[in-house]
Amino acid sequence: MSARRIAGTSGSEGRAGRADYPGGMPTLSELMAGRPYLVLDGAMGTMLQGAGLEDGGSGELWNVEHPDEILAIHTSYLQAGANVLTTNTFGGTKPRLDMHGLGDRVHELNRAGAALAKQAAEPFGALVAGDLGPTGELLDPLGTLSAAEAQALFADQVAGLVDGGIDLVVIETMSDLAEVEAAVRAAKATAPGVPVMVTLSFDTKLRTMMGVTPAAAVTALAALGVDAVGANCGRGPQEMETVMAQMSEVRPVGLLLLAQSNAGLPQLVGDHFEYDSPPEQMAAHAQRLRDLGVDLIGGCCGSTPDHVRAMSEALAAA
Repeated sequence: MSARRIAGTSGSEGRAGRADYPGGMPTLSELMAGRPYLVLDGAMGTMLQGAGLEDGGSGELWNVEHPDEILAIHTSYLQAGANVLTTNTFGGTKPRLDMHGLGDRVHELNRAGAALAKQAAEPFGALVAGDLGPTGELLDPLGTLSAAEAQALFADQVAGLVDGGIDLVVIETMSDLAEVEAAVRAAKATAPGVPVMVTLSFDTKLRTMMGVTPAAAVTALAALGVDAVGANCGRGPQEMETVMAQMSEVRPVGLLLLAQSNAGLPQLVGDHFEYDSPPEQMAAHAQRLRDLGVDLIGGCCGSTPDHVRAMSEALAAA
């Protein structure tokens, strides 16, 4: 299958607005029509840390306590060329929020995160992907959480995201296919018709923490009927390209690929960490991903609006 369906844009150039689509906003298929790729945003967690989020603090709480900061981050990615925003809800399931004493605010914080991303995205004609991260619990038989319980946890999160206005669901940084399946089933049941994308995180042996290979991920997730499969996080662009090459070899017709690499690895600089892949390296990485047939290209930890701008401009120029 040719993956080149989505044209990239730089800044606001070439962006679709609400007036261009009968329903008011483009669907994923409408936005991708005739284009070879879409540009996704970059990191949220490291951006929040730079804005003052303390270690161990809840980024999701900023959706209600510091909404202007979240809007500013989203807007900076849109101005850099992102076609898809990711909500600030990675840790939005009850077990993750329970760690901060916020487990009774799942719907509120997820709805707020989605609404902020939607507010930022609409003037740019961009889509909003509701972000589901791992619960932090192990499913049985390795842990005590059943598949049904995991699905219910994800369903609660998706309900809040839907009420906030998401266009897509992205299930990210996963390692266990059983947990992914629970999240996919929750998304399909709670938000029927909403496209679902999944990314797993692979280590230096090209396995997830639970031993899943890139090829196995594609096969299993295609069978679940997701719209896109890919990888995020990891150890940097080079390993991401290896993972995506393996996925590209086995993906069936109609399945999209997406990749969001960390901007290299964190290095201690003075009293803080900086990631070691500058924007120009991530720009070249984006071009190589496109040449591998990756449809949706963005960044993960350490990726800033400067990285996304360099990637967007490189994709549009080449």
